[in-house]
Amino acid sequence: MFGSDKHKSPRHGGHAVETLIGPRAVIRGDVSFTGGLYVEGTIHGKVTAEDGSAAVLTIAEDGHIEGEVRAPVVVISGRMTGDIHAGERIELAANARVNGNIHYKVVEMAAGAMITGRLIHADAPLAQLTGPEAAPAAGRVKGKAEAQEA
Repeated sequence: MFGSDKHKSPRHGGHAVETLIGPRAVIRGDVSFTGGLYVEGTIHGKVTAEDGSAAVLTIAEDGHIEGEVRAPVVVISGRMTGDIHAGERIELAANARVNGNIHYKVVEMAAGAMITGRLIHADAPLAQLTGPEAAPAAGRVKGKAEAQEA
């Protein structure tokens, strides 16, 4: 899977993999990492890259994370349940399934990827991130104007 040259760092998708969570591994608790973290198993907890590190989190097709993720680069081919904070870039493969909000600077999304949540650009002002309460207020104003015209 990682190549036959034992003297070089293993690579997957162009990113060096330093830590591998195998397909039958289940971790319950928070994970902090640097470098490349490749998840084929399941993590129930917060996954955080150490501040200032050039970290890459990759979730394989059969991988699943349930909890918040904070990393500069996040690559998802599997399932993610929780909010994602990608400091630099997020890549969503065709099989990616995300249930949560994605905070990003750059997003790459293949056809077939599914997101149940919001895509929130890192530089978006808070005024643009209004909730559903803004829509009913506009409807009430419109209703009063229509009543006055009638």
